[in-house]
Amino acid sequence: MHHEAEGSAIPAIFMGAFIAFGGILFGYDTGTIGGILAMDYWIQLFATTTNAAGAKYVTSSQQALIVSMLSVGTLVGALFGASIGDRIGRKMGLIVACVVFNIGVVLQTIATAIPLFVAGRTIAGAGVGVVSVLIPLYQSESAPKWIRGTLISTYQLALTTGLLLAAIVNNATQNRNDSGSYRIPVTIQALWALILAGGLLYLPETPRYYVKKGNEAKALASLGRLRRLPITSPTLRNELNEIIANHQYELTLGSSSWLQCFSKGGSQRKRLFTGCAIMALSQLTGINFIFYFGTQFFKNSGISNPFTISLITNLVNVFSTIPGQVLVEKWGRRPLLLFGAVGMCFCEFIVAIVGVTAESEVANKVLIAFVCFYIFFFACSWGPVGWVVVGEIFPLRLRAKSVALSIASNWLLNWAIAYATPYLVDKGPGNAGLGAKVFFVWGTCCFVCALFVYFFVYETKNMTLEQVDELYDTVSSARNSAGFVPTVHYSRGTEDGEKSESGISVTQVEGKTDV
Repeated sequence: MHHEAEGSAIPAIFMGAFIAFGGILFGYDTGTIGGILAMDYWIQLFATTTNAAGAKYVTSSQQALIVSMLSVGTLVGALFGASIGDRIGRKMGLIVACVVFNIGVVLQTIATAIPLFVAGRTIAGAGVGVVSVLIPLYQSESAPKWIRGTLISTYQLALTTGLLLAAIVNNATQNRNDSGSYRIPVTIQALWALILAGGLLYLPETPRYYVKKGNEAKALASLGRLRRLPITSPTLRNELNEIIANHQYELTLGSSSWLQCFSKGGSQRKRLFTGCAIMALSQLTGINFIFYFGTQFFKNSGISNPFTISLITNLVNVFSTIPGQVLVEKWGRRPLLLFGAVGMCFCEFIVAIVGVTAESEVANKVLIAFVCFYIFFFACSWGPVGWVVVGEIFPLRLRAKSVALSIASNWLLNWAIAYATPYLVDKGPGNAGLGAKVFFVWGTCCFVCALFVYFFVYETKNMTLEQVDELYDTVSSARNSAGFVPTVHYSRGTEDGEKSESGISVTQVEGKTDV
């Protein structure tokens, strides 16, 4: 397999892996809130309702508001992320997002009542939303094709690491009888944003962003840093020519407005449906139910040490992401997503059946074991591969906006699930009281996931982003995509064909139009 005959892919790999660090922001935040909601000191300070026994508690509607408002912020942030990334660049957009995130962290830290805490979570969410759009964008636009899938899936590894770190910190502070019990986990978030913003100052902007802006000299310099080649290198020149020529061809299909994201040209509508659906369905697998409400679910199921179980599920999540990073390039996108969907479906039905039919120590162990198997299937497939698919299927002229719309669907479903889950699962007036039966819902959604992959997800393993465009232009059914062999190269050097000012062979661009 591989690889560039000249230069080195190591700088691009290092930069892509570092950028993925931003996943910790969202993962850590998701993990902390689940634990904070179960902390005794936090409940005593923030709860405004008492039960018949005189004990304070946080109502289902308050829980739903606290958890879900982060997702409202991320939804808004994701939609603005495209405009920010196209206007000031992928790199500067990420730095701005870190600043916004830290403003939200400060508000959460100083809060002593629910309204300010919720405001802080919403503002932090806006920062996470921008980060969630620009990280896959930066990675896909910088990475060599043979390792792109592995690099983008590193974002999911960082996300799961964030969840694990949150579980460890929550475990350490949960029994403190002062504001440190929740303020320590919340304040630590600011550190992750500072590390990301600090590192970004030393990284280049992506070459494809400069091509989109028409700045060829900067695009060449950026590509040179990523490939460790001098700007006089013919290999570097050829790669840049291919990116420019493809972008010029794309511009013949239409503008880069929001409306164009929904156009039929270049299979754009099909691509957008694929991106939005894969993100929405990854939420409907029920994974965030475990990480938002898992501690309380295990508590209500009669399990005596829910914080410890939460720590175990997070460890499974982190270590199961690693095989996914390898398999995304070995097996490809389609087989890995199918494998994950079928495995999750089986495990969730087992959890639902055991949860409904049995109540014993053994039943609890089976429940925990199959929740862990289910997390394994998610973490090695839908967790990382969803981000990979969204990062690589869109054309350059519409990439930022299409990625933003896809990830906005992720946050919309994330919000809906975070908001609805307490009502679905908890007992009490106005609640559905499903308990473990909610896993029948998630299991059915996983069956739908498998059908979706079979009919709609194209295999894009080992292709440049420009070859992915050709794939969508020439193959009408996702089921036939695995056999596709790229035929058109936009730039084969500079020896034949009439040249444009940028050194691109115009005949090669015209050849593409006939595909």
